[in-house]
Amino acid sequence: MNRFRVKKVAVLGAGVMGAQIAAHLVNVKVPVVLFDLPAREGLKNGIVAKAVEGLKKLKPAPLGVAEDAALIQQANYEEHLDLLGECDLVIEAIAERMDWKLDLYRRMAPALAPHAIVASNTSGLSITRLAEALPEAIRPRFCGIHFFNPPRYMYLVELIAAPATLPQVLDDLETFVVRGLGKGVVRAKDTPNFIANRVGIAGMLATMREVENFGLSYDVVDDLTGKKLGRASSGTFRTADVVGLDTLAHVIRTLQDNLDADADPFYPSFGTPAVLQALLEMGHLGQKSKAGFYKKVGRDILRFELDSRTYVPGGQKADEVYGRMLRKPAAERLRLLRHAEGPQGRFLWAILRNSFHYAAVHLAAIAETARDVDFAMRWGFGMQQGPFELWQEAGWLQVAQWIQEDIDAGRALSTAPLPAWVFQGPVAQAGGVHTPEGSWNPTSGRFEPRRLLPVHQRQLFPEAVLGSGAPRWDSAGHTLHEDKTIRLWTLDGQVLIASIKTKMHAISPELCEGLQQAVETAEQQFTGLVIWSGDEPFSVGADLQALLPAFMAVGVAAVEDAEGFMQQTMLRLRYASVPVVSAIRGMALGGGCELALYSQRRVAAMESYIGLVEVGVGLVPGAGGLAYIARRAAELQARTAHKDLLPFLTDGFSAAAMAKVGTSALESRKLGYLLDSDVIVPNKDELLHVTIAEARSMAESGWRAPLRRLFPVAGRSGKATIQGQLVNLRDGGFISPHDFRIASLIAHVVTGGDVDAGTLVSEEYLMTLERQAFCELVQHPKTQERILGMLSTGKPVRN
Repeated sequence: MNRFRVKKVAVLGAGVMGAQIAAHLVNVKVPVVLFDLPAREGLKNGIVAKAVEGLKKLKPAPLGVAEDAALIQQANYEEHLDLLGECDLVIEAIAERMDWKLDLYRRMAPALAPHAIVASNTSGLSITRLAEALPEAIRPRFCGIHFFNPPRYMYLVELIAAPATLPQVLDDLETFVVRGLGKGVVRAKDTPNFIANRVGIAGMLATMREVENFGLSYDVVDDLTGKKLGRASSGTFRTADVVGLDTLAHVIRTLQDNLDADADPFYPSFGTPAVLQALLEMGHLGQKSKAGFYKKVGRDILRFELDSRTYVPGGQKADEVYGRMLRKPAAERLRLLRHAEGPQGRFLWAILRNSFHYAAVHLAAIAETARDVDFAMRWGFGMQQGPFELWQEAGWLQVAQWIQEDIDAGRALSTAPLPAWVFQGPVAQAGGVHTPEGSWNPTSGRFEPRRLLPVHQRQLFPEAVLGSGAPRWDSAGHTLHEDKTIRLWTLDGQVLIASIKTKMHAISPELCEGLQQAVETAEQQFTGLVIWSGDEPFSVGADLQALLPAFMAVGVAAVEDAEGFMQQTMLRLRYASVPVVSAIRGMALGGGCELALYSQRRVAAMESYIGLVEVGVGLVPGAGGLAYIARRAAELQARTAHKDLLPFLTDGFSAAAMAKVGTSALESRKLGYLLDSDVIVPNKDELLHVTIAEARSMAESGWRAPLRRLFPVAGRSGKATIQGQLVNLRDGGFISPHDFRIASLIAHVVTGGDVDAGTLVSEEYLMTLERQAFCELVQHPKTQERILGMLSTGKPVRN
């Protein structure tokens, strides 16, 4: 079997996108060489070197670990084109100029490996025209690949075939992008701006037009079009600022330059909005220039006002009545908005109607199926539902009738009628475009199932569109036990899965009972135990809100009992006779971090955020986190000839005392929360498959639980050294007296308390010190202020 492997990638162009694509390739351990023009002065690789250095400073960080920037090989077109022959995939990502791209293709073509796939990262230029610049022998291996910015975080990648592109090439590239880069792939047709930007930018332009029609302010619109509408929390205008108004203008120009009224009946609404033109003329490009639709002055957020071309105080919110409307079920929600009398309600109906209308009219031209449109808008624009999903959920034919009535009455953006398939035939009979048989393809006139490559079979419960009837993880498999906190189930009869059901997967005494039951069941009936909860977060830690009533009624003894039971649960996981593997996705904080640490192995999605954060609420880790830090330091020291334990303890102490959180699985490994033996998975939807495979592999290879053993601690001398540094921080005003007290207690636990350096202790001994420190702090008024502040506002209190 001929298996396409990507052993090395070349990225051509060290601009914003090219450099960040290279960074993400490094994140997933793919060797990459980054090219750009030779510098006119200094080192020939100066342009690339500057771009690579800039990656370390960008926010959000394109690199999982900043120092991995050194792994990007630097090159220029004058000296290093021969390096292309070593690359299995070449991604061109230079500026969106057709003439520049075509010139580069002519130069690079002779140097390409005969098997290499060549892909252009363009946001909307014609893939067909680009292919024409390549020799005929290369065209079957050429296609478009459209990453969304920022490439590390945005899940969507669009693949676009040219006329000569071989189907196997697209399949091979999709396999690499899904598994190797951790992305969701949608295949788009070769039309201007492809799918997501075509629908999304048309939607933004339509929204701007409706804002003018209804006279709403930008901050009110962002409040309405953010989370309340099931879209990205930044709403419309804040999103534009983040993307960059110059970038937005470029994408708009692509629509303007490549379409006309004959090709797109919505073309008259593609004019550059007056407010956008004004901001561009003023050089206000959004977040990158610190001014756009919004401008931050001190702590105040100002919004732009077009009439005066000045910034005025912002922060206005939408009327609460519309917030309540948007929480209603879809059918009732759209009915209320359709008949709303206030401008905010009529605005909301208008933008939803416009999105449904545009998607339906253009579906056949831009995508194979309605599924592609909905996934593209979810993954590329942060929507909880795509336009077709919401339309179908609200009642397909009723909503279609309302849209057509608005079209006939001249209230819509275009007079183009809805396509005939909306009202008659299979879609009308099925009540929508998504069915268990597949999603509607207007070109073939059939419901077509999702493309299933072998790589997709690793996604046991992938994202699915509403109406597809895809199996749900929370009801799949065979259930052995289920209560309000946990479900114990299996897919294969060999590995038991424990899925946490509490809010934010918080850890309570009841959940600990369920976890202990999971270990007992796994030991009796299964070869391994996997902790996987289907969605984010992995766990935000202990359920402090549930502990407060017991603390108020019984006192600190109730807290000590709960902490002791959590510690027992962690040790039960660590010393289970079958492998216990945690599948981590999203946040694993506080007790959630400890749950992962006491599992015998961890499989983490790339975007996992792991850390002991109890200091933020005035506490210390109390479920074994500090005992883990002390034990881990002893294990690291034992592998060396060093006799001083303290250097191996310092990083762990600092991470806990400063509540450091790894902002990627890679950084979490650097902080010690993941080990070299743990697995990092690029694609979140492969997490369960890999974790089950890991548990099976451990069992089949004869894995046995670690033996309980004593280990040395740094003792009172180590504590004194740490304490001296803390005194300097306190006296220098860098930490508060209460922070000093918390950090001192952490130092007391991780060094083993009042014992000599090198004293051998057990995990249980250190956990006793943990409980004592935790209970002392939970009674402190300043800690109670922090806990109540966090529970009421979600933000840490500094006191």
